[in-house]
Amino acid sequence: MNLKSKNDSIILALETSCDETSAAVILAGGDKIKILSNVIASQINIHRQYGGVVPEIAAREHLKNILPVVDESLAAAKIKPAELDLLAVVAGPGLITSLLVGVEAAKALSWAWQKPLIGINHLSAHIAANFYQNQVEFPTICLVVSGGHTELIYLKDYWQYQKIGQTVDDAAGEAFDKVAKLLGLGYPGGPAISACAEELRIKNYELRIKLPRPMIKSNDFNFSFSGLKTAVLYATKKMTAAEVKKRTPEICYEFQEAVVEVLTAKTIKAGKKFGVRTVMLAGGVAANKRLRGSLEAAAKKSGFKFLVPEFKLCTDNAAMAGVAAYYLSLKSKPRLDGWKKIKADPNWELK
Repeated sequence: MNLKSKNDSIILALETSCDETSAAVILAGGDKIKILSNVIASQINIHRQYGGVVPEIAAREHLKNILPVVDESLAAAKIKPAELDLLAVVAGPGLITSLLVGVEAAKALSWAWQKPLIGINHLSAHIAANFYQNQVEFPTICLVVSGGHTELIYLKDYWQYQKIGQTVDDAAGEAFDKVAKLLGLGYPGGPAISACAEELRIKNYELRIKLPRPMIKSNDFNFSFSGLKTAVLYATKKMTAAEVKKRTPEICYEFQEAVVEVLTAKTIKAGKKFGVRTVMLAGGVAANKRLRGSLEAAAKKSGFKFLVPEFKLCTDNAAMAGVAAYYLSLKSKPRLDGWKKIKADPNWELK
């Protein structure tokens, strides 16, 4: 490939941790990374009719899509398997049946093509999306927010992690989905609630509901959103069905504000305590415009540099795993027989 210089690496990455089948090819060298392709086969329309992801269905769709997605990604990047330097696969956390499809496919390709393989943590991949086309000033705090995770991670450098906070019950994205289901807004809940909340601004509804800000004043950096979801439930039980429908934009607005305020306050508090230079945001909920704006404003007011991935790199995708694999390969040279030690781990935690 004429774009590749002597010290560059071409990496094929796979991601199947939940309901997105994705393959990406990246070209990386030094501090420069170029995404040559990032193909995603989404299952949202399939799972929407069930109100959430059905693991068995997700796994079957991954089996159907994984090799065509790999072929499409290589073709879009104009790369042949022989030109690859490294393979990467998200090995956890996630749905075990989904993870197994990606992990076993990557191991088979590693063996067949005789290319080294690296297993990538799903959360580290989300964090690494911030490394793409950005100069990170360490130390940094990253708020990782998704359907299954809400965590605060302190990083001294690219691969020195310390988890300093996490949700004690529902993740923020999970709470969005549950509240959206409660209000009859469908799946996925995050975009539905965000769009509905925007109606309050546009139509100037009167805000009459007040929801709690769970653990916002606690001395630790943990989160809790189960009680907030329950508060919405109790509030709607006091209303008629017609009133709930009429006041849904108001409820969505206040719910979103409560979540955003807690996430922002805790992150900035952690940044100040740990003396960071950069505050980062990652994960599927990082696509929420209200959260992006709130955290950016608070970070800059506190003197922190703020980073957030572009929207297309917030949700699950393989490009972020490729970026993570590149920086990990600089720390430890991948082995050709590395595939033998990689296993799908649905509970793999960052430490």
